[in-house]
Amino acid sequence: MNFNPCMKHNLVRKSVREFAEAELGPIAHDIDRDCRFPVEVIEKMRPLNFFGLQIPQEYGGAGTDSITYAITIEEISRVSAAIGLCVTVHNSVGTYPIYQFGTESQKKNFLPPLCAGERIGAFCLTEANAGSDAGGVETYAVSDGHQYIINGTKIFVTNGGVCGSALIFAKTDAKQAHKDTAVFIVEKGTPGFSVGEIEDLCGMRANPVSSLFFEDCVVPQENLLGRIGDGLKIGLATLDTGRIGIAAQALGIAQGAFDASVKYSKERQQFKKNISSFQTIQNYLADMATEIDAARLLLYRACAYRDEKKSFSAEAAMAKLYCSAIAVRVTNLAVQIHGGYGYSKEYDVERYFRDAKVTEIYEGTSEVQRMVISRAVLNKPT
Repeated sequence: MNFNPCMKHNLVRKSVREFAEAELGPIAHDIDRDCRFPVEVIEKMRPLNFFGLQIPQEYGGAGTDSITYAITIEEISRVSAAIGLCVTVHNSVGTYPIYQFGTESQKKNFLPPLCAGERIGAFCLTEANAGSDAGGVETYAVSDGHQYIINGTKIFVTNGGVCGSALIFAKTDAKQAHKDTAVFIVEKGTPGFSVGEIEDLCGMRANPVSSLFFEDCVVPQENLLGRIGDGLKIGLATLDTGRIGIAAQALGIAQGAFDASVKYSKERQQFKKNISSFQTIQNYLADMATEIDAARLLLYRACAYRDEKKSFSAEAAMAKLYCSAIAVRVTNLAVQIHGGYGYSKEYDVERYFRDAKVTEIYEGTSEVQRMVISRAVLNKPT
């Protein structure tokens, strides 16, 4: 494995970091406080291909490799995790499944506006009684031979308040929910599709997370993604890709908190010395730096496996598990280094601290990641 980033990846990191610091840096605090989705920044992201990162150019995308994708998400999340969340969910679980599982007609119809950022994508699996149990969905789709009628409610939908299209998981047979789960592409404006109130969350407050409601929502038959019964297969494959994005987001949060802590430790004085001269602070920073580097290597390994067309489920789960744990640990130490100021909303580390926790929950909880990893370990030939 080559541990030296190539020139392309270094240029991507530099350009995305400059964009994020210039466009998101000045407003990151305010959009978190006000729970405001910065449409004006999203408009500036569109011509930069941030919304078509993993889709080939023939469908309007950028066709980047997975490491470029991860770097992009990391650098956006380093400044604003909520907007990094918007971009990763749109790309990995809101758009890529259409390319991976869609017909040529579906690709040509749905991908160009998604890649252009004209529509924001969403991934709708979670319900009141279905989260880690992906087969427990209660949203129901009935076919009349020409179209499907969908009824149900999805909760905690990232990008829900602004999504232009959503991938909806629904069962088609009440007695065989695991076998007859399907995925439907539902566009904004479809009769019977409505958006609930924006959730008042602890972190990621600039992302419009909401419930989505489907009441006799009529969807054309050609909006079925894959076949009836493919729902769990599509969902699990989609989540593998999504976990790379969330790992990158968690890594960005950790990096942002670490950078802020290094800077603060060199400026803050106690006992007439910069606190960076104290061994305890040095130990904190050493641990943070080591764990961030280890997390990045795990993430890049998962990316490399994906690009080499190898199975990467366990590697993605390891990256997501470790990066999210590191985000929580590093942001906790960042608050400790900042002391009382770290508990104040005037400092970015307070926001990083709140944003980090949910990375251990969505796209599969840490407990689910351990299940994926342990199955891979136990099924590996000896």
